[in-house]
This record gives sequence, structure tokens and C-alpha cells, in this order.
Amino acid sequence: MPKEKKGRLKLSSKKSKLLFMAIFLCSFIFFLFGMGAFGNISASYKSTDKKEIADVPTKPIIPPLDKVAYDKKMEELANNPAPKVVEPKIDPKTGEALPVKPPKPNIWPVKGPYPNDGAILPFKRIIAYYGNLYSTKMGVLGEYEESVMIEKLKTEVKKWETADPSTPAIPALHYIVTTAQGSAGADGKYRFRMPDKEIDKVLKMAEKIDAIVFLDIQVGLSNLQSELPVLEKYLKMPNVHLGIDPEFSMKTGAKPGKVIGTFDAVDINYASSYLSSLVKENNLTPKILVIHRFTRKMLTNYKNIKLSPEVQIVIDMDGWGGKAKKIGTYKNFIYPEPIQFTGFKLFYKNDVKEAGTSLLTPKELLELNPRPIYIQYQ
Repeated sequence: MPKEKKGRLKLSSKKSKLLFMAIFLCSFIFFLFGMGAFGNISASYKSTDKKEIADVPTKPIIPPLDKVAYDKKMEELANNPAPKVVEPKIDPKTGEALPVKPPKPNIWPVKGPYPNDGAILPFKRIIAYYGNLYSTKMGVLGEYEESVMIEKLKTEVKKWETADPSTPAIPALHYIVTTAQGSAGADGKYRFRMPDKEIDKVLKMAEKIDAIVFLDIQVGLSNLQSELPVLEKYLKMPNVHLGIDPEFSMKTGAKPGKVIGTFDAVDINYASSYLSSLVKENNLTPKILVIHRFTRKMLTNYKNIKLSPEVQIVIDMDGWGGKAKKIGTYKNFIYPEPIQFTGFKLFYKNDVKEAGTSLLTPKELLELNPRPIYIQYQ
């Protein structure tokens, strides 16, 4: 009996071991297959995550401002004449050298705050076509069919790139979005606002050639405080900037076109502050503010204009006529009152009305002191 019990115990022990091994193998195989399935699921999740991430548009990386390069470029734009070497005069009585008057300090470049990262100026020169889509007489932007206009603009950009290879030229469309009118209109403001669909057309044109856009305001008897908020949704766009025209700012109540209007530093500071707020609130690169000018009274109290890192100010010489007249206007009304940057406007038709005259060339404009960084064609 004891032997039989012992034998049965041994047999039972072997069966237990075999059963345990079978359970272990089944569990192991299940584990392997389970991990494989889990791995596939994980892989599919990872794949989906990557796809979703790839579909999210990434913001362009904006390099930090190179202050050394900025200062160097500003000096280049100033284009100051080389200092004259003055030989000291000798006093005939004493035989000693008379004191030499120190040269007048250069007023360009203007000292001011550095712009925020991503600033266009002074690193690139802007070549702009100006006008209104409703008019063939207000500038080339509305004078030609879109395809013709774009090709002409590209040609001008290439001319400037050839004339100044060190400064890349970029195209721009400068659209008069609020036009001064000879009639009062329903609200008596003597200005007409373009509908959104027209502004959208210009934005689509610009997109085709990677151009920036300027929305230009002729306030008439209105003011910037009333007109800028109307354009806010556009001015929030990274590629949209602002132009304002003192010629049609009628502070005296006169009809636009009867006399030349004016803006004061207060007006410029309002526009600049408005743009600055948009830049800060929407994390934008600096905006450009272009102000047209061809008389001294068009812009008063220039010394009170405030500069900021969010806005770059360009005073654009807007007068038309022969070469000598235009250069004289630039020297008399743009050079003596430095603010930050300068521009120069060229009229395809009005500048060549005088017999024997021709349009100023990029080479001739690059000889100016300071060199314009914004060029506008009408």
C-alpha cells in the first residue's frame, strides 16, 4: 500500500509539472501576441500624431535683429559725403594757425530705438506700385490689367536689384483704400471708402508675387481716429502696412484739392501708436508707416514724432516734375527734417511732361543723401 501511494504521488507530480508548463507557454504566447497588437496600435497612434503635427502650419522662424548689420546699413543709407580736409589758415601777424571750424555734424542716420525682430527696413528696399482699382488715372495699380501691371512691377524690382545688389528689392502694392472726393458724401466727410471686396482683390494680387501691401488713406474732412479702425482686420495681417496722405487732410474744412492739407506730429503719433498696439497684441513683426510729403507745411512739428520698435516711419517725397525740381524738393523738404527713413515717388507721366526730361533712374536716386529705401511708382 505505501508503495502504491508513493507511485501515485509521483505520477500526480509529473502531471502537475506538465500542466504548469502548458499554462506558462500559453500565457507567454498570448503575451507576445498581445504586445505585438499593442505595438501596432501604438505605432498607429504615433503615425497619426505625426500626420496631425505635419498638417499644422508652422510659423516662419524670425531671426533676431543683427544690430551691427542694422547700424552698418543705416550708415550706408545716410550716404553722407566724405569729410572735407580743411587746411588751417595762418595768421599773418602772429604766424600761428587760426582755429579751424569743426564741420557740421551729419543729421543722417537718425538715432532711435532698434526695431523688433523681423523688420524689413533697412535690410530690403521696397518697390511699390500705387493707385486705385476704380481709376486708370490715379496710378499704375489701376491703369493696367493685372498681368501687365505685375510684369511691369517685376521689371522695376529687377532694375533696383541690379543698381544696388547689396539691398534686396521686394515688390509692394500701395492701394488707395480711402480716397478724397470733390463731393461731401452722405456724412459730409469728402472721402470714399473702398469696399472690402476691392481690398481683397489687391491682397490676392500681392499673394501671387509675394508682395507686401500698403493701405493708403486720404481722410478728406474725416480723421485718422475714424478711418484706421475701419481697416483694423486688414492691418492685423503680417504683410499689410499703412500709408497716410497729408495732402488730403483738410483741417481747415476746405474741399480736398482746393488747398494742400496737413498732418501734425500728433496725427503721426496716433497712427504709429495704433499700429504699435496691433503689433504687440497680435505678435507681429514691425509695421511700416509711409507719409507722403512735398511741402514743409504738409508735416508740422516733426521733432515731436515718436519712434518705436514696432513701427518704421518713411517720409515719401511725393512731388512731380522734372529731375532738378524733384531733387530740389527732396533736398529742401525731406533731407532737413530727419525722422527715420525716406522714400521717393516717381510719376511715369507727370515727371516727363517737360521736353527733354526723363524719369530719374535707380542709379541717380542712389546718389541722394540719404538714399531712399522706399520707391513708389504712379
